[in-house]
Amino acid sequence: MLSRVAPWLASHKEGAAPEGIILRALSGADTPALQNLALQDPVANVFMLAHLKTVGSAAPTSGGATVLGVFDDGVLLGACWAGANLVPVELDPGFAGLVAEAASASGRRFASAFGPADSVLALHTELAELGHAAHEVREDQPLMTICGPPAVVPNVDLELGRMADFERILPACAAMFEEEVGYSPFLGGREFYSRRVEGLIRQGHSLAHVNGSGEVVFKAELGAVTSDVTQIQGVWMNPGYRGQGLSAGYMAAVVEKAQALAPVTSLYVNGFNLRARSTYERVGFRQVGTFATVLF
Repeated sequence: MLSRVAPWLASHKEGAAPEGIILRALSGADTPALQNLALQDPVANVFMLAHLKTVGSAAPTSGGATVLGVFDDGVLLGACWAGANLVPVELDPGFAGLVAEAASASGRRFASAFGPADSVLALHTELAELGHAAHEVREDQPLMTICGPPAVVPNVDLELGRMADFERILPACAAMFEEEVGYSPFLGGREFYSRRVEGLIRQGHSLAHVNGSGEVVFKAELGAVTSDVTQIQGVWMNPGYRGQGLSAGYMAAVVEKAQALAPVTSLYVNGFNLRARSTYERVGFRQVGTFATVLF
Protein backbone atom coordinates (compact mmCIF):
# COMPACT_ATOMS: atom_id res chain seq x y z
CA MET A 1 0.00 0.00 0.00
CA LEU A 2 1.32 3.46 -0.84
CA SER A 3 2.20 5.72 2.07
CA ARG A 4 0.88 9.17 2.93
CA VAL A 5 2.85 10.47 -0.08
CA ALA A 6 0.40 8.69 -2.40
CA PRO A 7 -1.74 11.80 -3.01
CA TRP A 8 1.36 13.62 -4.18
CA LEU A 9 2.31 10.73 -6.45
CA ALA A 10 -1.12 10.80 -8.03
CA SER A 11 -0.90 14.51 -8.80
CA HIS A 12 2.77 14.72 -9.74
CA LYS A 13 3.52 16.03 -13.19
CA GLU A 14 3.56 13.40 -15.88
CA GLY A 15 6.97 12.18 -16.94
CA ALA A 16 8.82 13.20 -13.75
CA ALA A 17 9.77 9.59 -13.03
CA PRO A 18 10.31 6.62 -15.34
CA GLU A 19 7.46 4.17 -15.70
CA GLY A 20 7.44 1.64 -12.86
CA ILE A 21 9.22 3.96 -10.41
CA ILE A 22 7.29 4.73 -7.23
CA LEU A 23 8.13 6.31 -3.92
CA ARG A 24 6.58 5.30 -0.62
CA ALA A 25 7.35 5.25 3.09
CA LEU A 26 9.00 2.03 4.17
CA SER A 27 7.40 -0.36 6.62
CA GLY A 28 8.83 -3.03 8.88
CA ALA A 29 8.57 -5.53 6.03
CA ASP A 30 11.07 -3.44 4.05
CA THR A 31 13.77 -3.68 6.75
CA PRO A 32 15.89 -6.41 5.05
CA ALA A 33 15.87 -4.52 1.74
CA LEU A 34 16.89 -1.27 3.46
CA GLN A 35 19.63 -3.07 5.38
CA ASN A 36 21.05 -4.56 2.19
CA LEU A 37 20.86 -1.20 0.43
CA ALA A 38 22.74 0.58 3.21
CA LEU A 39 25.38 -2.15 3.38
CA GLN A 40 26.47 -1.21 -0.14
CA ASP A 41 28.53 1.49 1.62
CA PRO A 42 28.74 0.87 5.39
CA VAL A 43 30.80 4.03 5.95
CA ALA A 44 28.62 6.51 4.07
CA ASN A 45 25.43 4.89 5.39
CA VAL A 46 26.45 4.39 9.02
CA PHE A 47 23.67 6.73 10.23
CA MET A 48 20.98 4.47 8.75
CA LEU A 49 22.72 1.25 9.74
CA ALA A 50 23.06 2.50 13.33
CA HIS A 51 19.36 3.34 13.38
CA LEU A 52 18.47 -0.14 12.15
CA LYS A 53 20.79 -1.68 14.74
CA THR A 54 19.10 0.26 17.53
CA VAL A 55 15.47 0.13 16.42
CA GLY A 56 15.48 -2.99 14.25
CA SER A 57 12.92 -1.75 11.76
CA ALA A 58 12.46 0.55 8.77
CA ALA A 59 8.95 1.42 9.97
CA PRO A 60 8.04 5.02 10.91
CA THR A 61 9.22 5.99 14.38
CA SER A 62 7.07 7.11 17.29
CA GLY A 63 8.43 10.61 16.70
CA GLY A 64 7.13 10.67 13.15
CA ALA A 65 10.35 10.05 11.24
CA THR A 66 10.00 7.91 8.13
CA VAL A 67 12.26 6.35 5.55
CA LEU A 68 11.19 7.14 2.00
CA GLY A 69 12.06 4.45 -0.53
CA VAL A 70 12.32 4.62 -4.31
CA PHE A 71 11.21 1.37 -5.95
CA ASP A 72 11.35 -0.05 -9.45
CA ASP A 73 8.93 -2.95 -9.83
CA GLY A 74 9.30 -3.78 -6.14
CA VAL A 75 13.09 -3.45 -5.97
CA LEU A 76 14.40 -0.82 -3.55
CA LEU A 77 16.78 1.43 -5.50
CA GLY A 78 17.42 4.19 -2.98
CA ALA A 79 16.10 5.67 0.23
CA CYS A 80 16.10 8.78 2.38
CA TRP A 81 15.63 9.20 6.11
CA ALA A 82 13.10 11.97 6.74
CA GLY A 83 13.09 12.96 10.38
CA ALA A 84 14.58 16.07 11.94
CA ASN A 85 17.07 15.79 9.06
CA LEU A 86 17.11 14.37 5.55
CA VAL A 87 19.72 11.65 5.08
CA PRO A 88 19.92 9.96 1.65
CA VAL A 89 20.92 6.30 1.40
CA GLU A 90 22.31 5.19 -1.97
CA LEU A 91 19.96 7.72 -3.55
CA ASP A 92 20.61 8.43 -7.21
CA PRO A 93 20.53 12.23 -7.71
CA GLY A 94 18.00 11.65 -10.48
CA PHE A 95 15.45 10.63 -7.85
CA ALA A 96 16.01 13.73 -5.70
CA GLY A 97 12.91 15.40 -7.13
CA LEU A 98 10.68 12.53 -6.00
CA VAL A 99 12.08 12.65 -2.47
CA ALA A 100 12.05 16.45 -2.24
CA GLU A 101 8.39 16.73 -3.24
CA ALA A 102 7.39 14.02 -0.78
CA ALA A 103 9.40 15.63 2.01
CA SER A 104 7.94 19.04 1.24
CA ALA A 105 4.39 17.69 1.07
CA SER A 106 4.79 16.13 4.53
CA GLY A 107 4.80 19.62 6.08
CA ARG A 108 7.70 18.64 8.31
CA ARG A 109 10.45 21.16 9.03
CA PHE A 110 13.93 19.78 8.39
CA ALA A 111 16.95 21.21 10.18
CA SER A 112 19.43 19.90 7.62
CA ALA A 113 20.25 17.42 4.89
CA PHE A 114 23.54 15.56 5.08
CA GLY A 115 25.25 12.64 3.42
CA PRO A 116 26.94 11.88 0.07
CA ALA A 117 27.45 15.19 -1.72
CA ASP A 118 25.84 14.35 -5.07
CA SER A 119 22.58 13.23 -3.45
CA VAL A 120 22.43 16.00 -0.85
CA LEU A 121 23.13 18.79 -3.34
CA ALA A 122 20.52 17.40 -5.74
CA LEU A 123 17.99 17.39 -2.87
CA HIS A 124 18.95 20.99 -2.08
CA THR A 125 18.34 22.07 -5.67
CA GLU A 126 14.91 20.44 -5.74
CA LEU A 127 13.91 21.73 -2.29
CA ALA A 128 14.99 25.26 -3.21
CA GLU A 129 12.61 25.16 -6.17
CA LEU A 130 9.86 24.22 -3.71
CA GLY A 131 10.60 27.24 -1.54
CA HIS A 132 12.86 25.69 1.09
CA ALA A 133 15.63 28.26 1.46
CA ALA A 134 18.96 27.09 2.88
CA HIS A 135 20.71 28.97 5.64
CA GLU A 136 24.07 27.56 4.55
CA VAL A 137 25.38 24.99 2.07
CA ARG A 138 28.59 23.12 2.84
CA GLU A 139 29.21 21.31 -0.40
CA ASP A 140 32.70 19.94 0.23
CA GLN A 141 33.09 17.82 3.36
CA PRO A 142 35.76 15.12 3.06
CA LEU A 143 34.55 11.77 4.42
CA MET A 144 37.55 10.20 6.12
CA THR A 145 38.34 6.85 7.72
CA ILE A 146 41.08 5.13 9.65
CA CYS A 147 41.55 1.39 10.08
CA GLY A 148 44.12 0.16 12.56
CA PRO A 149 46.02 2.06 15.24
CA PRO A 150 46.44 5.85 15.05
CA ALA A 151 49.77 7.28 13.90
CA VAL A 152 49.95 9.54 16.97
CA VAL A 153 50.30 8.58 20.63
CA PRO A 154 46.84 8.75 22.23
CA ASN A 155 46.25 11.18 25.07
CA VAL A 156 45.59 9.03 28.13
CA ASP A 157 43.50 11.75 29.78
CA LEU A 158 40.57 11.12 27.44
CA GLU A 159 37.92 8.99 29.11
CA LEU A 160 34.35 7.88 28.58
CA GLY A 161 31.98 10.65 29.58
CA ARG A 162 30.40 10.13 33.00
CA MET A 163 26.96 11.12 34.21
CA ALA A 164 28.71 12.71 37.19
CA ASP A 165 30.14 15.22 34.71
CA PHE A 166 26.90 15.75 32.77
CA GLU A 167 26.50 19.39 33.88
CA ARG A 168 30.01 20.08 32.57
CA ILE A 169 29.75 18.08 29.35
CA LEU A 170 26.36 19.50 28.31
CA PRO A 171 27.57 23.14 28.04
CA ALA A 172 30.63 21.96 26.09
CA CYS A 173 28.35 20.13 23.65
CA ALA A 174 26.14 23.19 23.32
CA ALA A 175 29.18 25.40 22.69
CA MET A 176 30.37 23.07 19.92
CA PHE A 177 26.91 23.02 18.35
CA GLU A 178 26.66 26.80 18.35
CA GLU A 179 30.13 27.19 16.83
CA GLU A 180 29.23 24.71 14.11
CA VAL A 181 25.76 25.84 13.05
CA GLY A 182 25.52 29.40 14.37
CA TYR A 183 22.68 29.09 16.88
CA SER A 184 22.10 27.47 20.27
CA PRO A 185 20.69 23.92 20.47
CA PHE A 186 18.56 25.19 23.36
CA LEU A 187 16.49 27.58 21.23
CA GLY A 188 13.49 25.23 21.29
CA GLY A 189 14.10 24.26 24.93
CA ARG A 190 16.79 22.30 26.74
CA GLU A 191 15.01 18.96 27.13
CA PHE A 192 15.54 17.36 23.71
CA TYR A 193 19.22 18.24 23.39
CA SER A 194 19.90 17.37 27.02
CA ARG A 195 18.36 13.93 26.51
CA ARG A 196 20.54 13.43 23.44
CA VAL A 197 23.72 14.21 25.37
CA GLU A 198 22.63 12.08 28.32
CA GLY A 199 21.89 9.18 26.00
CA LEU A 200 25.35 9.34 24.46
CA ILE A 201 26.94 9.28 27.91
CA ARG A 202 24.85 6.33 29.06
CA GLN A 203 25.64 4.40 25.84
CA GLY A 204 29.37 4.91 26.35
CA HIS A 205 29.55 7.01 23.18
CA SER A 206 30.62 10.27 24.86
CA LEU A 207 34.36 10.92 25.21
CA ALA A 208 35.81 13.76 27.26
CA HIS A 209 38.74 15.02 29.26
CA VAL A 210 37.45 16.81 32.35
CA ASN A 211 40.47 18.17 34.23
CA GLY A 212 40.92 18.55 37.95
CA SER A 213 39.42 22.02 37.87
CA GLY A 214 36.21 20.69 36.33
CA GLU A 215 36.89 22.12 32.88
CA VAL A 216 36.08 20.11 29.76
CA VAL A 217 39.35 20.41 27.86
CA PHE A 218 38.29 18.27 24.90
CA LYS A 219 35.24 16.25 23.97
CA ALA A 220 33.83 14.22 21.07
CA GLU A 221 31.03 11.74 20.52
CA LEU A 222 30.51 8.56 18.55
CA GLY A 223 27.33 9.75 16.90
CA ALA A 224 26.65 6.56 14.94
CA VAL A 225 27.90 3.10 15.87
CA THR A 226 27.58 -0.29 14.18
CA SER A 227 29.64 -3.44 14.54
CA ASP A 228 31.63 -2.39 11.46
CA VAL A 229 31.91 1.40 11.60
CA THR A 230 31.77 4.27 14.06
CA GLN A 231 31.32 7.90 13.07
CA ILE A 232 32.94 10.59 15.20
CA GLN A 233 30.94 13.78 15.68
CA GLY A 234 31.01 16.84 17.91
CA VAL A 235 34.77 17.28 18.11
CA TRP A 236 35.48 20.30 20.34
CA MET A 237 38.51 21.77 22.05
CA ASN A 238 38.03 24.25 24.86
CA PRO A 239 39.08 27.66 23.45
CA GLY A 240 41.41 28.14 26.40
CA TYR A 241 43.50 25.16 25.27
CA ARG A 242 43.57 25.72 21.52
CA GLY A 243 46.84 26.30 19.71
CA GLN A 244 48.83 24.07 22.06
CA GLY A 245 49.15 21.05 19.75
CA LEU A 246 46.80 18.89 21.81
CA SER A 247 44.21 17.95 19.20
CA ALA A 248 46.08 15.09 17.51
CA GLY A 249 46.66 13.24 20.78
CA TYR A 250 43.03 13.57 21.77
CA MET A 251 41.83 12.43 18.33
CA ALA A 252 44.17 9.44 18.50
CA ALA A 253 42.57 8.56 21.83
CA VAL A 254 39.10 8.86 20.28
CA VAL A 255 40.17 6.45 17.52
CA GLU A 256 41.58 4.01 20.06
CA LYS A 257 38.34 3.93 22.02
CA ALA A 258 36.16 3.84 18.90
CA GLN A 259 38.05 0.82 17.59
CA ALA A 260 37.12 -1.09 20.70
CA LEU A 261 33.59 -1.01 19.23
CA ALA A 262 34.21 -1.35 15.47
CA PRO A 263 37.27 -1.75 13.22
CA VAL A 264 36.63 1.32 11.02
CA THR A 265 36.49 4.83 12.44
CA SER A 266 35.02 7.58 10.27
CA LEU A 267 34.23 11.28 10.32
CA TYR A 268 33.46 14.09 7.91
CA VAL A 269 34.89 17.59 8.11
CA ASN A 270 34.30 20.92 6.43
CA GLY A 271 36.62 21.25 3.46
CA PHE A 272 37.58 24.77 4.46
CA ASN A 273 38.73 23.64 7.93
CA LEU A 274 42.33 23.07 6.90
CA ARG A 275 43.63 22.88 10.46
CA ALA A 276 41.23 20.08 11.41
CA ARG A 277 41.90 18.20 8.17
CA SER A 278 45.62 18.40 8.81
CA THR A 279 45.15 17.03 12.33
CA TYR A 280 43.03 14.14 11.13
CA GLU A 281 45.54 13.26 8.42
CA ARG A 282 48.33 13.35 10.98
CA VAL A 283 46.40 10.87 13.12
CA GLY A 284 46.01 8.58 10.10
CA PHE A 285 42.63 9.41 8.57
CA ARG A 286 42.36 9.28 4.77
CA GLN A 287 39.59 10.60 2.52
CA VAL A 288 37.26 7.96 1.05
CA GLY A 289 34.44 10.15 -0.24
CA THR A 290 32.77 13.54 -0.05
CA PHE A 291 29.76 14.56 2.03
CA ALA A 292 27.73 17.74 1.91
CA THR A 293 25.50 19.38 4.49
CA VAL A 294 22.67 21.82 3.85
CA LEU A 295 21.45 23.79 6.87
CA PHE A 296 17.86 25.05 6.60
